[in-house]
Amino acid sequence: MDKIKDTRSFMRITHRYLGYFLAGIMAVYSLSGILLVYRDTDFLKNEKKYEKNIAANLSEKELKKELKMKGLEVEKTEGSVLYFKQGTYDSATGKAKYTKKELPFVLDKMVSLHKSQSKDAISPLSVFFGVSLFFFVISSFWMFNPKTKAFKRGIKFTIAGLIISLILLFI
Repeated sequence: MDKIKDTRSFMRITHRYLGYFLAGIMAVYSLSGILLVYRDTDFLKNEKKYEKNIAANLSEKELKKELKMKGLEVEKTEGSVLYFKQGTYDSATGKAKYTKKELPFVLDKMVSLHKSQSKDAISPLSVFFGVSLFFFVISSFWMFNPKTKAFKRGIKFTIAGLIISLILLFI
């Protein structure tokens, strides 16, 4: 019985203080997650103009990669100048003039949290955050005595959340 009480106490205390510690991180992740929902729109984005000298004679695919523009499609070509919705590229000189819609610097950095890869400096924070959230999932089951009505109701809500998430994933 003491071991169960010790585990419950440990989980509750760790859950509490880890929760306070992660409150700021969760605020940033939640806001950036909301922004990512609207990444296919121009919500909060500003138009920025660029003039760049890049390699000459790039193909459309290479140009798209070089300018980091997913939706780039060449609409017409006049001489050595390729015209696309966002600008132009002179394949003879390598001069590109284009516009991009981008989030303000701070918001862009926040969104990059969700896109981190193992090679990024921010990746340990992402892993720590993910592991901490998983701990929250597990430790939440020690918040109430399993014999209480609140615990039994909590289990039903957990199952409902799991089922809804799985349904939405596969729709």
